[in-house]
Amino acid sequence: GEPMSRLLDFYRGLKTDTEGRLLEDILGWPDDDLEAVHDFIQWLFPLPEPSQFNPDAPLLTSRDIAAFKSDPVLQANLMKSFERILAFLGLSLSEGKVADGPNFKARVADVWASPNHNWLRITRVLRSLTLLGMAAQAQALYEWLDATYTSRKFPISAETCRYWTQAMKK
Repeated sequence: GEPMSRLLDFYRGLKTDTEGRLLEDILGWPDDDLEAVHDFIQWLFPLPEPSQFNPDAPLLTSRDIAAFKSDPVLQANLMKSFERILAFLGLSLSEGKVADGPNFKARVADVWASPNHNWLRITRVLRSLTLLGMAAQAQALYEWLDATYTSRKFPISAETCRYWTQAMKK
């Protein structure tokens, strides 16, 4: 069989991350915990590059990527992670489109009103989804971000928008 991948075991719900947390535990956290804790996002949305914030984070290998693209359990759990992070951002997914969620107004102060670490997290989410076979979902989020940037409702800089655009290119 395949050599053990801590990331795949975590994503299948079989093992914890390096902090002893299961995927379902993290997905069940309230928004305040998702806001305050900085070492979970690298597990939910892994990348091939090391994280400057979490040296223990798993690095995505080509074998991991192949597994995510072929395993329905991994895809379903990645979708759950995507939907949870959308709700945290005040967004929701409906018929393949991302839109303001029912809690959007409540999330503006933490997420959209001023530049913050969540904008970096969004870059990671877009890139990870694109690499792991969920480019359509990444595109849906990107379209909402691009429209929001263009609307000038929030102080999103051109530089931030460039990072998001870059993240969409594998």
